[in-house]
Amino acid sequence: MRNRKAVVMIVFSGLMGLIAMFIAAKWLGQRAMLATSQVVVASREVQLGTALMPDMMKTIDWPSGALPDGAVTDPKTLESRVVRSALQRGEPILENRLAPVGTKGGLSSVISEGKRAVTVKVNEVIGVAGFALPGNLVDVMVNAKDGNDRPVSKIVLEQILVLAVAQEANRDETKPKVVSAVTLELTPVQAEQLDLARSVGNLSLVLRNQLDKLPVQTAGARTNDLLHTQAKEQPKAAPVAAPSAPRRPAKPVATADARPKLEVIRGTHKTTQEF
Repeated sequence: MRNRKAVVMIVFSGLMGLIAMFIAAKWLGQRAMLATSQVVVASREVQLGTALMPDMMKTIDWPSGALPDGAVTDPKTLESRVVRSALQRGEPILENRLAPVGTKGGLSSVISEGKRAVTVKVNEVIGVAGFALPGNLVDVMVNAKDGNDRPVSKIVLEQILVLAVAQEANRDETKPKVVSAVTLELTPVQAEQLDLARSVGNLSLVLRNQLDKLPVQTAGARTNDLLHTQAKEQPKAAPVAAPSAPRRPAKPVATADARPKLEVIRGTHKTTQEF
């Protein structure tokens, strides 16, 4: 009897120990989830190319288990750093959203390494009716004359990033704007091609889907391509004969016979006698 009670107590103690371990592990996990760290966020909206000032930043508690990559904990290390993309209020200021240390503010701070910014004049038509906004991709088309002095339109540059329209470089805008100039981000070679293109003809921008990365090679469009139509051969119809006049029945041709004849009738019998 005593052995049975001892076994029961041992089993009961083991179960209580397991339950205690489960509760302790759950409690420790909750404490870990509740642990927070200080993260620097934007205290108001910040436009790209802007140098950060102390009044633009603040620190808030952020769950330690969900810290974003590149988060900064000390706002003093971010003073005078230039943002490469616009920040919304309360958004964490991440290292990959900032220009390198020492970069001055302005549009030059958002130009990618090895690229150049070139501004071209546009109108409502050339500027895609104002829908070419910062952050969009466009193709550049030139209307000029070919080697035979014939008009030709051809796309000369593809997948060009729009850095700014007029003096606005904010990429969060979605409302179309009719502007007089658009700034494009180009490689040095593309910048030379663009400068040559606008010196020999008229430029137009062609808005393209941002996910469409497939280059397209065209031969250009010429006047003959617009006006030339290939005549299709039509099957010749068989000539229709004019309706003929209705035929009249042919008259029997009388056979001429010079010999005289004499008919002799006797009762019901008739005979012909030729002479």
